[in-house]
Amino acid sequence: MPKFLLVLSLVILASCSRTVTRVEPATVIDLSGRWNDTDSRTVADKMIYDLFDSQTFKDYAKQLGRKPVIVVGPIRNKTSEHIDADNYVKKFEMVIHNSAIAEIVESGDFRDKLRTERTEQQDFASSATAKQFGKEIGADLMLFGEMTSETDTNNRKRVVNYITTLFLTDIETSKRIWYGQDEIKKLVKN
Repeated sequence: MPKFLLVLSLVILASCSRTVTRVEPATVIDLSGRWNDTDSRTVADKMIYDLFDSQTFKDYAKQLGRKPVIVVGPIRNKTSEHIDADNYVKKFEMVIHNSAIAEIVESGDFRDKLRTERTEQQDFASSATAKQFGKEIGADLMLFGEMTSETDTNNRKRVVNYITTLFLTDIETSKRIWYGQDEIKKLVKN
């Protein structure tokens, strides 16, 4: 009997083992049907390039006479799902930074950390290397927005429509320069 229990235990342990496979980060894997990294990347890329291709943005940049400086503000998650808003915002910042069409400046917590460091340098760094106040580049525009979702269910099917709405607004005049929206619709069958 003990050999039988040992064999049974080994079979149970073997059947419960987990396997992990490394895949390319760009690989589309949709396990739950919820918002995922592919959705974040797809929406960020599409919306930023829609923004840069818009005539209102081009006119603004032309009138400015240089690359506009953008700060990315909050993108609020108003869906019922947990979506890491910081990760999503970073995707937008990365696309803007890599675009060579606009400049980007730090926002929120990062800017505060830089200011704290600059303040501490006044007391602890040599005067030759301490960074000065009043040298920050002011943003011309703020990009902000929200994510919402609409869900419809019937029996073992669910349709979720994710809607990301973004606004690009002139900080000085509060004039909206661009308004964009993108949707991802998912059909989930259980």
